[in-house]
Amino acid sequence: MKTNRKVLFFYSCILACSLLLLTGCKHETTSSFVEQHDGRLWLNGKEYQFVGTNFWYGSILGSEGQGGDRARLLRELDKLHELGLDNLRILVGSDGEQGVTTKVEPTLQKAPGEYNDTLLAGLDFLLSEMGKRGMKAVLYLNNSWEWSGGYGYYLEQAGLGKAPRPNEAGYQAYMQFVSQFSDNEKAHELFYDYVRFIVGRQNRYTSLYYKDDPAIMAWQIGNEPRAFAEEQKKPFAHWLSEASALIRSLDDHHLISIGSEGIWGCEMDSVLYEQISSDPNIDYLTAHVWPYNWSWARQDSLLADVDSACVKTYDYLNQHFQIAQRLKKPLVIEEFGYPRDGFNFAPASPTKARDQYYDFMFSLIANEPTVSGCNFWGWGGEARPLHEQWQQGDPYLGDPAQEQQGLNSVFDCDSTTLTIISKNKQ
Repeated sequence: MKTNRKVLFFYSCILACSLLLLTGCKHETTSSFVEQHDGRLWLNGKEYQFVGTNFWYGSILGSEGQGGDRARLLRELDKLHELGLDNLRILVGSDGEQGVTTKVEPTLQKAPGEYNDTLLAGLDFLLSEMGKRGMKAVLYLNNSWEWSGGYGYYLEQAGLGKAPRPNEAGYQAYMQFVSQFSDNEKAHELFYDYVRFIVGRQNRYTSLYYKDDPAIMAWQIGNEPRAFAEEQKKPFAHWLSEASALIRSLDDHHLISIGSEGIWGCEMDSVLYEQISSDPNIDYLTAHVWPYNWSWARQDSLLADVDSACVKTYDYLNQHFQIAQRLKKPLVIEEFGYPRDGFNFAPASPTKARDQYYDFMFSLIANEPTVSGCNFWGWGGEARPLHEQWQQGDPYLGDPAQEQQGLNSVFDCDSTTLTIISKNKQ
């Protein structure tokens, strides 16, 4: 029978298109990169839900220079993986001069364009080892707080003078100074140069460019970025949009998030939080909860206050659940912590109040469909505090240099807390 060539061509095109669609769908659903669609996170074709931790010092441990301890890093990664804590939120690096009290060192970015190659190797090593274990990293690129440089460093480099240290001048003076960051174009350009350098980096151990590395779940603009002033809200939102667009132009494989505390980090303005979270380049929302820091729990009555702290936590997070639902984006509660009983920093001290708060948080997260994951703060692991104030040569804990060492750390000997975490990991 004679067949019309046009008919054959028509059906061939349909078949080819169908195969392309099927192949495309298969590739998308089996991606080794974490993806966001339908208001959820996905990995390898399955919904990705996680319980993870903050491990801000991971790249320093991966270094072979000052502060480095690769043997400890491998033990910590093995322990975290064993516990099912495969999502780690990590600081890319500290900025500025060293030898400053309450500031993390060693420094990755000593001056604009001047990088510590030993620490870059530490970040490479960390990501290569996380990849071997199927772990995912959330890498934050900036910090509004003093403990790693961040806002203050970029403003200093932009010519605005020395940033005041909160431990010397108080947080009010510090926040007033760094409120200038949101509309300082010179500071932004210096930061963008750093972003281009890091996102465009090639890992010396895996040969993968960072933008092609599935061990990275997300780039995060910063740790707790804030406007710090009412009049800076508009430029703050503009800067975040500009920064996320730049990251997207450099990397179309990875998720992008802000690193915001939520409404608390938006001068208590829920409209601003919804605005910055609605940006098309922002893939998921973030929220942090700090009952002690926010005066929901008192130092001398942490156990007595835990119930009221839980009530206030729910009221606070419920606003974020509703915003996430409206935006059809997932929410990650990527920081929460609670001090040890009696405001004691020793690893042997009890954690009844913290365990109660963690149990509440995990239960809340498990029953809220908009939440895709959480990262408690923070992993102290096998390290033990040597001084209340961190000093050079001390081991790194979950508590950065500006906080009392042991304040919010979860140690590998905290059996009751680890039981609660293990019970609730997803």
